[in-house]
Amino acid sequence: MSAFKKLALAATAVALFAGHAMAQDKVVNVYNWSDYIDPSVLDSFTKETGIKVVYDTMDSNEVLETKLYAGNTGYDVVVPSNLNLKREIAHDVLQPLDKSKIPNLKYAWDKVFTALATYDPGNKYAVDYMWLTTGIGYNVAKAKERVGDMPMNTWDIVFKPEIISKFKDCGIYFLDSPDDIIPSAMRYLGLPPDSKDPKDIAKAAALLQSVGKYVKKYHSSEYINALANGDICLVIGWSGDVLQAKTRAQEAHDKTPDKPLVDLAYAIPKEGALISFDSFVIPKDAPHVDEAHAFINYMMRPDIAAKNSTFLSYANSNLESQKSIDPKVLNDKSVYPDDATMAKLFTTTPADAKVQKLWTRTWTKIKTGQ
Repeated sequence: MSAFKKLALAATAVALFAGHAMAQDKVVNVYNWSDYIDPSVLDSFTKETGIKVVYDTMDSNEVLETKLYAGNTGYDVVVPSNLNLKREIAHDVLQPLDKSKIPNLKYAWDKVFTALATYDPGNKYAVDYMWLTTGIGYNVAKAKERVGDMPMNTWDIVFKPEIISKFKDCGIYFLDSPDDIIPSAMRYLGLPPDSKDPKDIAKAAALLQSVGKYVKKYHSSEYINALANGDICLVIGWSGDVLQAKTRAQEAHDKTPDKPLVDLAYAIPKEGALISFDSFVIPKDAPHVDEAHAFINYMMRPDIAAKNSTFLSYANSNLESQKSIDPKVLNDKSVYPDDATMAKLFTTTPADAKVQKLWTRTWTKIKTGQ
């Protein structure tokens, strides 16, 4: 073999090796909420695309926002909630999506994306992953012991001292989220839930302080297992989280049928409830932009969106996926509400800096009981 041929073969081998290494090095760094995806979906994404998923979990929008504002997060896809999404767009820490790289957007549910546009005008930056409501989760048996056949689909359960006090002995958690709790209290009081008026905020605070002494803990992740284990009996929580707790309780009972089933339920209050959106976005300095688009597009594939909704008991924004969602989830009106209930759901908008300070100060007082 000539020296020239040897060099040519060597060069080809190097090129092939380099190409293989590059393919192996394809990665997407994702920062999402805990317990918020079917793990098998991550495996199938890597198998089908060759892109490795480095998956980190977060427990608050505030932590995510701090990372985004500081820059150089190293993440390619993150999942903020609606109010934070609007702030992050305003702070120019996200990049517009290249929708040509997300062809599965053709399956987007218009109703959901129209509502999401409240926070992302023109739907330029975000693709909704899941949407949810904030309502009441409860232990069915313990609720019946304390309030009999009283309907649980009312904010009276958690905002009337004479009622919530009956649940104190079996444990009550509220979301550690003023963005969810304060507007819910305003709605209950007949005030505009998106009010930024300090007088309205004060009225909501007074109501929440009147029931705060019965709340065991304010938290945003522990209550799933606490409900499932029977450690608590009443929460203000997110729809999908409560239904995940219900699934876990059933699974635990199936493994040890000699132990009583912890039967859980979720109710959307008839007075109206907050609807929220958790969306995929790409940070402005994302290191793997093409892989980020590929990940988002995969999550919008109808069969994949259906798999995640079935696993999570959360509603997704993919209309076509409803053909494949487990009927137990799809037909559950606490996940996919009927039109009458949908009409009573409300959205809120971010506060300006001055109101946000008042909001934060008010929430601290509510939690500490001062």
